[in-house]
Amino acid sequence: MTELNESILTLILLVPLAGAALIALLPDRGKLSAWIALLTALVTFGLTLHLPAHFIPGQPGYQFESNTPWIASPAIFYHVGVDGLSLWMVVLTGLLAPVGVLASWNAIKERRKVYYALFMVQQTAMFGVFVSLDLMVYYGFWELSLVPMAILIAMYGRKNGPRAAVKFFLFTFIPSAPLLVAILWLYARTGTFNFAELQFLIANNALPAGALFWVALAFLFAFAVKVPIFPLHGWLADTFSEAPVALAMVVAGKLGLYSMLRFHVGLFPVQTRAIAPLLIALTVIGILYGACLALVQRDFWRLVAFATVSHFSLTTLGIYGLTLTGRDGAIYQTLNQGVIEGALFVLLGVLETRYASSQIASYGGVAAKLPRTATFFVITALAMVGLPMLNGFIGEFLILSSTFTEVSRSWAIAAAISIILGAAYMLSLVQRLFYGPESAMTAGKPALDLSFGELAVLAPLALLMLIMGLAPSIWMPSIEKTVIQVPIRQTAEGPRIVLVAPSLEEAGR
Repeated sequence: MTELNESILTLILLVPLAGAALIALLPDRGKLSAWIALLTALVTFGLTLHLPAHFIPGQPGYQFESNTPWIASPAIFYHVGVDGLSLWMVVLTGLLAPVGVLASWNAIKERRKVYYALFMVQQTAMFGVFVSLDLMVYYGFWELSLVPMAILIAMYGRKNGPRAAVKFFLFTFIPSAPLLVAILWLYARTGTFNFAELQFLIANNALPAGALFWVALAFLFAFAVKVPIFPLHGWLADTFSEAPVALAMVVAGKLGLYSMLRFHVGLFPVQTRAIAPLLIALTVIGILYGACLALVQRDFWRLVAFATVSHFSLTTLGIYGLTLTGRDGAIYQTLNQGVIEGALFVLLGVLETRYASSQIASYGGVAAKLPRTATFFVITALAMVGLPMLNGFIGEFLILSSTFTEVSRSWAIAAAISIILGAAYMLSLVQRLFYGPESAMTAGKPALDLSFGELAVLAPLALLMLIMGLAPSIWMPSIEKTVIQVPIRQTAEGPRIVLVAPSLEEAGR
């Protein structure tokens, strides 16, 4: 078991790559590539479940850690590990992989070999971002995650795939250049890419504060575009409108939010505290801006894109409120949104496959023909608007309550308006798609309800929404005992940085 614990993260990284290589070597016949991708995704998901099964909440430092020298000069180590934050991000990524493959089962009809091979590479890149503890290894996976995504959007986009792919690539690649410069500057001043060592050195004022401001800003800029937060969201609507369903599940949110928590708040506490008021203002603007634009969209993919801006802006508010409750809520809400959006994208993909349209006005009365689809859509919509007993409620409550009591009542009240707006656009979407008078398109196109494969995807996701809403204690112990932010305490000698756990000595080790 000890040997498996030490190699499990490496296996999680390598299995999708092995699946991609196998797909690339075999002929592109029928659904052979899809079956291999599904088997690979299921095996990988099974491996990720080893992590929560053997994770010890509250244990200092990182678990399942592997730290091996890779390149002598510069000193780059293959250093991976997980804590309560990255643990669940890895499991969520593993869960969404087979969901993405099944969502693509009937939607991808040409060049399946290329599609599924690149999709598997994308999975490895995302896993790598979540487990890397060496900044250069992290940057390599961060950049790798952009390439398969851009290629697949260009090749499999609906109408303007190449244009959307170029926009996505430029928006997300250009901010990575200052991120690389900042990482190299840290190495030049410290001689290490090790996250824990850099955290220890920065906490002990080993680097000039003036330069650290610009370094922290470079990190934040790259992550803010990836989330995205207002006003850096210009790529998202086009990408959601063009990307295949499986890619839309992974394109927004998780990588940027995780990176903000780990590598911005975790590395640069003083700089984070200084810029937090500006970020709180931008996130509240983004919450309301995204919700208001979602209300007036005519295309359901664009509606979901702007709803995503609103929801992930709320999560970012939890991060930069710099409270422990808000941080826990932000982590839990990131997991919630991954599950909810996974189901939502599958359902919207089902509708587009059946009726060949994403225009909301073309629908109406679909519930009479697709009752199972309507049922799962209603459950997902209610989870998304934060109905108590479903998972979306927990994260929203923790974020808004902590903002109200510990940050600013005014900002909390403004952000809470998004709950009303969210209910308005999601329930309106349900009404216009599934109920009311039957449209000419609905009447003229006989459609099959959810297939067995689609039910096999949606039923577990719906059940998970309920379990996460009723029993958050399954996830919260490991999240609550994970130290990400380093609070700033004012003393007579000036500001002092305090780690709750692990201690500075343990972090340095």
